[in-house]
Amino acid sequence: MVRLGWITPIGSVDIDYKHHGGVTTVPLYDAQEIALLEVVRPSMDWRAVRTVRAGRRSPLAGLNPVAAGGDRVLLAEVARIARVGRAAVACWRRRNADFPVPVAGTDVHPQFDRRAVVAWLLAHDKIGVPTGPTIAALVVAGPGGATHRFRLDDPWLALADDAAGEDCLSGWSTDEDADALAALAGGEFGASLRRLTAPGTGPLAVPGEVRVIDRFRSGSGGLRLTLAWPAGLRGTAASGSAGGVVRHGIAYAGPGEGCVCARHDCGGVVPVSWCVEHGDAVAPVLEWHPGGGIRCTDLARAALDALLPEQHSLTLMTEVEQS
Repeated sequence: MVRLGWITPIGSVDIDYKHHGGVTTVPLYDAQEIALLEVVRPSMDWRAVRTVRAGRRSPLAGLNPVAAGGDRVLLAEVARIARVGRAAVACWRRRNADFPVPVAGTDVHPQFDRRAVVAWLLAHDKIGVPTGPTIAALVVAGPGGATHRFRLDDPWLALADDAAGEDCLSGWSTDEDADALAALAGGEFGASLRRLTAPGTGPLAVPGEVRVIDRFRSGSGGLRLTLAWPAGLRGTAASGSAGGVVRHGIAYAGPGEGCVCARHDCGGVVPVSWCVEHGDAVAPVLEWHPGGGIRCTDLARAALDALLPEQHSLTLMTEVEQS
């Protein structure tokens, strides 16, 4: 990226290695400029850059350096940087007197200096500096109980809407992690997902039947892995990094006022040992399922539907009284 002219030094520091080579000048770069690379150059396949295997040629190696003063963008490229339509950028240019002026091109297809455009987009909150990579962290246990930690870059998590469906998780992985995951999930009952933290959802856990369903190798050498499991097994992960699915039961008889167990909106309870209604001495009769899973969602929805007619009748009564 230095060779391409995408980042340039903003200063330098001299380090004296003494008898190991003397004084060496080390260039310094702007951390914000580096963090913005994936934002300001959206046409680059950054997944391929991050996941290229050792010994393979980087996708960056085949690109030509930017000529001095020649790093220019059209309005369409500005739109891709800001993740909006071209019409929105044209509107910004028309309504904001401080929008960068064209440095080349024509009236129909003006070209703008990329650095000037990025500075304007930052100043007007049209783009932001990424705070870090998007990853999914997994704690997976095999049939033998051995636990391993993995990560998937740029994850995509699809959760089914009903218990008959299947949840899927995909992301970029290393060959070593992909082989280890396949080995853990290769048994008859698959692996257990003790804890999954991914953007957009709370921590999840799946007690078994997690398996690898796809390994996709991109043209640049990156490996994208896809995991799947029955949606009915999905539940909320227990607190702590070790994970494990939170399981609670639906009591055949609803808990009374004296119950000290943890209660949930779906009607489930997590008993504590000293509870007089559901504790160890009572041997509670409960229908167990993963807490926070699809079954909980269905039960909570059913409870809400049961309340709606009552709430509607209360609203009508209030309107009659007011009239």
